[in-house]
Amino acid sequence: MSLQKMVDAHPQVQDKTEELVLAARHAMLCSLFCTSCADACVAEMSGSDMDMSQCIRNCLDCADVCAATARLATRRTAQNIDVLRSQLETCIKACETCAEECEKHDNDHCRWCAKMCRECADDCRKALPLVQ
Repeated sequence: MSLQKMVDAHPQVQDKTEELVLAARHAMLCSLFCTSCADACVAEMSGSDMDMSQCIRNCLDCADVCAATARLATRRTAQNIDVLRSQLETCIKACETCAEECEKHDNDHCRWCAKMCRECADDCRKALPLVQ
């Protein structure tokens, strides 16, 4: 199933949406990566003296922002461009913040999460010019 085809099937979609749909798709994935990373951080803290609380918080915040971004980016009826633009900008900031924190930790789940966050932020940046 293609998210692009779903958005293109909307009766009010008349413009190019590839960048916005790609940002929405990456935001959905990023939300899942961040949720998984936060859960893995909780497991790492169990029985250790590691404090992963900042990483967990950043991952959970990013997961929520990314999930909201994906939903807003796929809604096409009576768009609220100012809100969508603000949401994309917030997603970029949340992803960058999460990536910076995850890059401080030497484990695979944080490395993968940081990589996904960076990709999501890049895609949201590419979508911003479409939202005018």
